[in-house]
Amino acid sequence: MQTAERKLEKLKRIISGLDSALIAFSGGVDSSFLAKVCGDVLGKNCVAVTAVSETYPQEDLESAKRIAKIAGIRYIMIKTNEMKNKNFKKNPKNRCYFCKTELFSELAKLAKKLKMKNIIDGTNTDDLKDFRPGLKAKKKFGAISPLCMARLNKKEIRILSRGMGLPTHDKPSSPCLASRIPFDSEITEEKIRAIESAEKTIKRLGYKTVRVRHHGDIARIEIGDKKVNLNKLKNAAGRIRKLGFKYVSLDLEGYRTGSLNEQAKKH
Repeated sequence: MQTAERKLEKLKRIISGLDSALIAFSGGVDSSFLAKVCGDVLGKNCVAVTAVSETYPQEDLESAKRIAKIAGIRYIMIKTNEMKNKNFKKNPKNRCYFCKTELFSELAKLAKKLKMKNIIDGTNTDDLKDFRPGLKAKKKFGAISPLCMARLNKKEIRILSRGMGLPTHDKPSSPCLASRIPFDSEITEEKIRAIESAEKTIKRLGYKTVRVRHHGDIARIEIGDKKVNLNKLKNAAGRIRKLGFKYVSLDLEGYRTGSLNEQAKKH
C-alpha cells in the first residue's frame, strides 16, 4: 500500500505533466491542498478560481482569499448563476449536476481566455463513494481530478496539508448552502439566507461543524462537536425563529455527512 508521501510525489508528477491548469477552488480542504501543490509545481502556469453565488457561504469566500495568499497562487473570483436555472431551483436529486454544469461552463470560458490547457478540481477518492451527480458535469467539460488520479483520500489530504502548514488541514467540510434543503423542496434565496444566518448564529456559540437543515417551518440542527450545551442552544433558538422558522430542533444523531443524500440513494 502506498503511503501518503508517495501519493504526494505521484500527484506532483501528474500536475507537472499538465503544463498549465485552472483550479476550481472553494477554499476547502481538498482544493486548498491541490492549489498549494499546483503553485509549488506549476508556479505562474496555474490559477485558482472561486465561483461566487448565493449558495456559496460568505465565510468560505474570506477563507479562500486567505488560503490563496498562503499558497502563493494567482487567484480570481467569478460569478455563477445557478439560481437562475429552473432545473436547479426545483431541487431534484441530481441538483448538483445543474450547479456543476454552470460552474464548469464558466471555468471553461475562463480557461480558454487565460490559455490554460486544463481544468482541475479537488475531488478525492472518498468522494466517489458518495452520491455525486455533479461528477457527470465535470466529465462533460473534460475537467480532471488529480487527487483521484494519485489515489489520495480525505484523511491523507488532511495529514499532508498539516505537514505543509495549511490551516485547512482540520477545517470541517462546507458544501454549498443548497445542500441543506431536502430534495424536491424548492431552493429560494430566502431559504439560503435563513440557513446561512442560522448556521452563523450557532457557530458564534463556539461550534465548528454545524448544519441547519431547512424543513419548511422547521430548522433541524446537526452539530458535529462532541460537547453540546443545550442551554446556549435554547438561547439561540429565539434568534433562529426570527429568520422565518416556527420550530427549532436539535438532531440527536448529530452531524452526518450528506444526511439528506440518503433519500436519493434509496431511489
